Formats: sequence, structure tokens, C-alpha cells
Amino acid sequence: MQDRYDALVIGSGPGGEGAAMGLAKSGKQVAVVEEFPLVGGSATHTATIPSKTLRHTIQMLEESGSYRGVNFQTLLKSAESVISQQVSLRTSFYERNYVDVLHGRGRFVDTHTVEVTTTTGAKRRYQAEHFVVATGARPYRPPDVDFTHPRILDSDTVLRLTTSPRSLTIYGAGVIGCEYASIFRGLRIKVNLVNTRDRLLSFLDDEIIDALSYHLSVNGVLIRHNEEYERVEADDRGVTLYLKSNKQIRSDYLLWANGRTGNSDHMGLEELGVERDRRGNIVVNDNYQSAQPHIYAVGDVIGFPSLASAAYDQGRFAAIHIVTGECNIKLVSQIPTGIYTIPEISSLGATERELTAQKIPYEVGHSYFRSLARAQITGRTTGMLKILFHRETLQILGIHCFGAQASEIIHIGQAVMAQKGEANTMLYFVNTTFNYPTMAEAYRVAALNGLNRVR
Repeated sequence: MQDRYDALVIGSGPGGEGAAMGLAKSGKQVAVVEEFPLVGGSATHTATIPSKTLRHTIQMLEESGSYRGVNFQTLLKSAESVISQQVSLRTSFYERNYVDVLHGRGRFVDTHTVEVTTTTGAKRRYQAEHFVVATGARPYRPPDVDFTHPRILDSDTVLRLTTSPRSLTIYGAGVIGCEYASIFRGLRIKVNLVNTRDRLLSFLDDEIIDALSYHLSVNGVLIRHNEEYERVEADDRGVTLYLKSNKQIRSDYLLWANGRTGNSDHMGLEELGVERDRRGNIVVNDNYQSAQPHIYAVGDVIGFPSLASAAYDQGRFAAIHIVTGECNIKLVSQIPTGIYTIPEISSLGATERELTAQKIPYEVGHSYFRSLARAQITGRTTGMLKILFHRETLQILGIHCFGAQASEIIHIGQAVMAQKGEANTMLYFVNTTFNYPTMAEAYRVAALNGLNRVR
């Protein structure tokens, strides 16, 4: 370890890893500051990997029909194995690229110095020419809700649940809320999903929203729309959620899943004039520079799109700018969403609602999984692929998928949408030979279905 580096990265999640690897491979002396004992950030330890592993295990249980001896704690053990493998892999990246990992909490003491405080209270200062803040985000906690109570959880603390509840109320029906509603209902736990808006995941295409709402409801999730909390009261036996509509919802536990906050507080950024918004997100320019040009920020700590995949790329782009002084590479405009409910959802491009508002003449092509041989073979027949395209040019405008492997299937469409000219039209899917039987064949079926509407 040394006291001076070319660059210091704060946070070892996807954004920090992308920045550190990019800088190290460019010959820079780099160190990463990580508050926790193991690298990987929230994506590895509390967010992406744990919840997606839980969801996959639930799906396997549903398909096998065997739930004997399975509870939430059993599922958590399956996640621990994946997390361990990810930590081992990511640790090796830093070792192979000679990146020092400094364990402790980092705080700026001046524009070029960060003080790292370890869990024992020991402090040491490190200087660098450039910094990348990649500290991620955490669940938002309103001050009037007592999160110290063991029956009030958020998406971090739910992973430390030591008992399997009989009932659970989830406040917030965004991506995290819907995913955990699927997970807990898959364990046959009674789930109340309280939505502060008039529909689930309103950024999705309406047909996909309807499909998600239907499948959550038919599987036993009770959804309440347009509700806001008045107060929360917890005791030794459970939690009561009081709503402004005068409803009361009683359950064993409450999972608060309403918003996230950037991890930028108590870092000394305010004293340096680094601007943050009301949710703790660091304000950056197109090159991921803050108000202090040598201090960059990437990943969830800068807000949208708040995706692990995007964070890694942001870290790489920031590294390029640090090394060369410029970076012409930007995040692609079309980033697919991956929502790991049961069944899962993935979406790319415009929705019908958006195209209608823009008065763009479009048509729709559908492929229902129940008609695909591969889906019939695997038994995963719930779902569909939906392609929106321009009636005249046949250009692909949006792709929406609901069902098994949706987050994988979407990437075929993503690759085609990135092309120019006729390569980005429905004709590509019609004139391309797909393996049979595959789920990818859904593109050909949907393309033929859509073209039949305009010819």
C-alpha cells in the first residue's frame, strides 16, 4: 500500500470496478476504497445477485411442485453460494491488475485527499490526481418510519430475515417491490402490494403492465393502487400500515420498497462544492465529472438509469476521459429493462402509449409463447413477444417481452435495432433462419404476424 495514487476509486460495485479496471489497464496506479470487508458493492451483496438468485430458486420450486422443507432462509443459503463465487471472481480482478483495495469508509478532507477510516477507527490519508465516486445507492427511509424495529424491513435488511413470515406488506410497487412480491408469493406467503400510483411500472407498455398485474393477482398477490401511507405502527406480533384512505393493513412484516437514495452523504463533498440533488445523487456532466472536474461519479450514485450493466460502462467511460481527456463513447440510447418478476419482463424502445402520443403510424406483431414448440417442450408457455414497427418503413420501434427468459430474448432485438437501414426492419426477422425449436423463433413469428397486418 502507498499514500499516493494516480487515481482513487471509492466503491467496488460495477461502476467502481469498471473505472478501476479501465484505469489500471491504461497503466495508472489505482486503489479502490471499499467500506465493507468484501468487494462487489450492493449489486453483489444486497441487490442484483441476491434477489435474482432467490427468484430463480423460487421458479425452480414452482416448476417442480416440491416445497417441502423450503423457507426464505433456505433460499438465502442458495444466494450465499453465488455471492461467494462473485466475490472470489471480482477479488481476483483487482489482484491480477495490481489494484490496491483499501477497506474502510472514505471521506474527502480536501480536493485531492481522501481519509479512509477502518472499522477499528484507524485513519489513513491517501492522495490522488483523480477520483471516481462509485458508492451506489441505498433504500430510501422516511424519517417517520422506525427501521430499527425488526418487523420493518427494506430491500437490504430483508436479506437478514431470520423467520419465514405468514404475511407481508410491501409498500412501493416499483421494480424492487414487484420482484419481491413474486418471490414471497412464490413461497406461499400472503402478500399485500401497496402501489402509490394508478398502475404498476408505468414506464412499461400497457399490455405488459396488464399481463404483470394479472399474473401477480392470479397468483394471490393483493394489489392496492393509488394509496399513500399515513403512519406505520409495529409491535412484537406484526406491523400495521395506516393509509390515507383510512384503510389499515396488518401483516407479520412490512417491506419498504419506495425509492432509493444516493450514497453521497458524509463524504465531505459539500465542502468541496460538489452538487447533489435532494435524493443524494451527484450531479455530473456528460463525461461524468462533478463540479470538481477531477472528481468523477458513476453508477447508482448519479441516479438514472441505475442499472448494474450501465454503471460498469459509465466507469469505463470515466476512466477513458481521465486517461485521454476526452471520451466520444456514450451509453447507448436504447438500454433494455430487465425486471425479474415471475414471469420476467424485458423491454426496449418505445411503448404503444408513446408512439400514439407522437402520432407515429405503427403496427404490432405478436408471438405468444404457448404456440412455440420450445416453450411447449419446457412447459414455460406463459408469455409473449411484442414488436412495434413503423407501418411504412417497417423500422423496429419497440420490443416488449413477458415470460421465461425475457431478459435474454430481448438482446436479439436489441442487436437488430442498433443496425442501420433494412437491417433494422421487420424484414430481418422474416428473412433470417432461426434454430428450431428455440425461443428466438418468437421473432420470426411476431414479424410475420405484424407484416400480415400491413400487407
